[in-house]
Amino acid sequence: MKNRGWLSLAAMTCLVVSGAVLLSVRNRNATQSAVKSIPSGQSVFVPAVTEIQLISKTTSPPPVTACFAAGIRCFTPQSMTAGYNFGPLYASGFNGKGKTIAIIDAFGSPTIADDLHTFDVGFGLQPMCGETGVTCTPDMPTFSILEVQGSPTPPPQPPKSSNSQNRFGWAVETSLDVEWAHATAPGANIILVTTPTAETLGVQGFPQIMSAVQYVADHHLADVISMSLAAGEGSFKSGTAALQNLRTALIDAQAQGVTVLAATGDNGSANFLKEPVKNPAIIPYPSVEWPASDPLVTAVGGTYHCTDPTNNTSPVTDSTDPPIQCQSHPGQPEVGWIAGGGGYSILFSRPDYQNNLPAGSSFVGSSIGAPGPNANMRGVPDVAYQASGRTAPLIYVGAFGWSTVGGTSCSTPQWAGLVAIADQIAGTRLGFINPALYKIGSDSSRYAADFFDVTQGTNGLFAPTIPGYFASQGWDAVTGLGTPNAANLAPDLVAAVQGH
Repeated sequence: MKNRGWLSLAAMTCLVVSGAVLLSVRNRNATQSAVKSIPSGQSVFVPAVTEIQLISKTTSPPPVTACFAAGIRCFTPQSMTAGYNFGPLYASGFNGKGKTIAIIDAFGSPTIADDLHTFDVGFGLQPMCGETGVTCTPDMPTFSILEVQGSPTPPPQPPKSSNSQNRFGWAVETSLDVEWAHATAPGANIILVTTPTAETLGVQGFPQIMSAVQYVADHHLADVISMSLAAGEGSFKSGTAALQNLRTALIDAQAQGVTVLAATGDNGSANFLKEPVKNPAIIPYPSVEWPASDPLVTAVGGTYHCTDPTNNTSPVTDSTDPPIQCQSHPGQPEVGWIAGGGGYSILFSRPDYQNNLPAGSSFVGSSIGAPGPNANMRGVPDVAYQASGRTAPLIYVGAFGWSTVGGTSCSTPQWAGLVAIADQIAGTRLGFINPALYKIGSDSSRYAADFFDVTQGTNGLFAPTIPGYFASQGWDAVTGLGTPNAANLAPDLVAAVQGH
């Protein structure tokens, strides 16, 4: 990965390169002096969004040719959902109607209602009651913001102070989460649940975030929860003991029948002990991030999505257009993303549902050099979806314009939309879906129909310092079971949850 203007969202400093503003979480060329320090022993989380590139400052979406000119491939809601075969679901009236997705983000964005409206108008999507300029009707999906603990709004543009920089990163995250959960399940309601969490000056963010999850579960506010945030397991100094109170929200969500999805992160097989820090120490072995590593969570990894961005009807592989990662893997609609989080937990043992794997799976269950028990541990991710900023969704942030964005933050809200549609098909909450996903995976005919088995690519972003994993037949530690064929998977997921 070239270091052409890619910067740290943790540090959130902007650089203008050839007219494009690009931001990124650390890559293999990142310097240790680029981030701020916090007191030792603190474990903090970051949004799982990486590469953001400004494409246009107009109010209308840019053409895909503008993205090709930048050496990347960008997707509209229509072309992205076509690439994952949502069309038959929409044609049958399944779009998430009557179901609710809760998106958990720090800070939120002061312009999200405006940005969502621009996004919907630009792409001709179903408007939502609650976005700016919309007259509500009874059959319209709703968008609302819940400030559980009171949330200060971030500044509209990337400023110079470190605290405001972090808030700008979360504003980008908020636009991505809300716009693309809606793009995937346009009939579903969305609740944006924000916290007043600051990731500077040693303030730890997870208690506030998990309190928000707890509130959603306790008050029966949503059917699906999407979290695009993470911290390396090794950053929890007392291991599982540090997570016991935090995990209560996940246990209660499972008990309430709420599906919880989380991004696996954007450092490949590597993570950091503290983030942000001055002179950061990398965890010295392949590692994964929590909450995605929690067995009660559906962990969503990432790919390069190599389908035709001009096709709005069905999946068509495109190995001709940029980026090079698609051109160099001819005939492959999906390639494992080099920065997609994946590997094996050091805290959670292999859950029973991961004993049911597709034939040929490469489940190892241990990490080279990791502390004990380091045998037969939880594998991450469970599933995957588009993530790379080189094959990216377009988002709109009012003060910034139309941009492409990368990260497993892209993957997670889109998977949340798919689960909301499956909930609609079922007529009830599916709840904890991991056993059903692996039940499908262990059935060769259903697995072949419901998933694209990603067999090429690696997540060795920091290799050889930190070894990565390789996508391969069946389940692997880069893309899990693979990416969905939505029209087939959604009804089969319902059937599997119901015991069929």
